[in-house]
Amino acid sequence: MSSATGTRFRVTTFGESHGRAVGAVVDGCPARLALREADIQAQLDRRRPGGTALGSARREEDRVVLLSGVEDGLTLGGPIALMIENRDQRPGDYRDWRNVPRPSHADFTYQAKYGIRAASGGGRASARETVGRVAAGAIAETFLAERHGIEIVAWVAAVGPVEAPDLTQANVTRSLVDERPVRCPDADAAARMTAAVEAARAEGDSLGGIVTAVCRHVPAGWGEPVFGKMEACLAAAMLSIPAAKGFELGSGFQGARMRGSEHNDAFVAKGDTLGTATNRSGGVQGGITNGEPIVFRVAFKPTATISREQRTVDFDGKPVVLKAGGRHDPCVLPRAVPVVEGMAAIVLADAALLAGEPMGRDFGAR
Repeated sequence: MSSATGTRFRVTTFGESHGRAVGAVVDGCPARLALREADIQAQLDRRRPGGTALGSARREEDRVVLLSGVEDGLTLGGPIALMIENRDQRPGDYRDWRNVPRPSHADFTYQAKYGIRAASGGGRASARETVGRVAAGAIAETFLAERHGIEIVAWVAAVGPVEAPDLTQANVTRSLVDERPVRCPDADAAARMTAAVEAARAEGDSLGGIVTAVCRHVPAGWGEPVFGKMEACLAAAMLSIPAAKGFELGSGFQGARMRGSEHNDAFVAKGDTLGTATNRSGGVQGGITNGEPIVFRVAFKPTATISREQRTVDFDGKPVVLKAGGRHDPCVLPRAVPVVEGMAAIVLADAALLAGEPMGRDFGAR
């Protein structure tokens, strides 16, 4: 099973949805980085279940414990191990489903591949696994902010048919994103999204949507062509998130409908360096960052666990009517925001360490 990502900044997550704990091991974090549990806890609090009225009824404190790699508030350069206990696990909620592959879940495929699976809550396929990603991502963000001044902000741009206006050029902040439980910074769209989620929940159903992310102040020159291109690494990271179904950078699929004369980003002088007049490339050209903000979007499917009855079959092929118990989110989007930010930070931290010293012409000395 593949549970690790990254080359220089390497993250391994562990744990199952209803096991004793989940967590991560971060290897390759530079030494002498100021790091406290509180730096990690802030992002875990944004992801945790039970945090808003729109999410799962599962109640978890998600208190992080640093087990190694940090002393007196500074990283030591060795592996950073961290753990978060599962305190509100209820494996008994899934007892009646043990012989039923739930629609659009990983029950059937895990059973087919491994011949065994964690029948309670989906095991490693559960979104509970993302706790370790968010914790590791918070460490990556601390490194990126301290050493490179990088800022990563994500928000909910669409829920079902409700779309917010394009805010990628606005100075959206996390505090603005968090003003509303649905995590959309546009007040009108947020109200309509909230109503849509509440209506779906009342009908025993769920909704999907889109998260937009912007990574600011990323320097030019990061990314490893040809197979380690920045957009390829970001796409792999985002599509590894549970429920993620699509990824696009910059103009994305809309750019496929444009002519080159409309789509090209012309270069202009920006102070002592070069930049682009537009950013349809989304901050990446040729797989390498160009110094403009990295802008991407991630599409998430509707939550697979729903309360309404579904006709399916068990592992023996016998027809059954499945009515899910347990606790689930009617829409994963609000809690996916810190997961997207964390995975982007992990990719960028790895790229920063791989880039090493700048190479090529210094466009700052014109």
